[in-house]
Amino acid sequence: MLNSFKHRLPTLMVTMFCTLGILVNGCSSVTGSSDFEQQVLQVIRNNPEAILESVQAYQQQQQNQLSQARSSFLQQMKTQPRAIIGDSPTFGAADAEIVLVEFSDFQCPFCRRAHGTIKEFMDRHQDQVTLVFKHLPLSQIHAQALPAAKAAWAAQQQGKFWEYQNALFEGQDDLGEALYEAIAISLGLDLEQFNRDRNSDGAIAAIEQDMQLASVLGISGTPFFVMNGETLSGAVDLSTLEETLAEVIARE
Repeated sequence: MLNSFKHRLPTLMVTMFCTLGILVNGCSSVTGSSDFEQQVLQVIRNNPEAILESVQAYQQQQQNQLSQARSSFLQQMKTQPRAIIGDSPTFGAADAEIVLVEFSDFQCPFCRRAHGTIKEFMDRHQDQVTLVFKHLPLSQIHAQALPAAKAAWAAQQQGKFWEYQNALFEGQDDLGEALYEAIAISLGLDLEQFNRDRNSDGAIAAIEQDMQLASVLGISGTPFFVMNGETLSGAVDLSTLEETLAEVIARE
């Protein structure tokens, strides 16, 4: 009986949380919801061990899926780097034998700090390393992250992504409509096209594709870097990047 309950428990828990969400956050046409809530609470009281085991099993399943996704991604970086790069902006070596993928948010202070380090690193190794930028705007905490990403994508359509990206990080304290247009004008962009592109479905689709990749890989914070098979997170320093590059070269 207990085993049967444990198999049904994940579904029951989903139902429970959905029902409780309705009760707390909105109106519902469901009758007898109070009785159902009491039944759910009684199930929890009567089967704490089963619930704990179910949660632990779910967490392990999620961890296994994450590990598989990351392993597949890292393998693809080695064998099919162009597939990983896609239409993302790139800078540096054209051969893509060593690829540094950056997931970044233009309003993240740690991303701004890492930006300077990445620039210095690429100045030294742009003949060896291909830098790839992936958008990961953390809109829940950074109100201007998504608008800034859309503006950078629009600049990319006119061949000015890296210049625009640099200006966004330099002006991070002033992110907003005035800055987005000011940078576009200073870079000589076609302003009409720029505004059309940044408000297009294409901008949203491209950014969401990057965000989906980050989600599959379990990346929830910025900045995050992947250099061939090595992962780095946070505002990494130059020495760490140099050491990682040396390890990648020695392994290849």
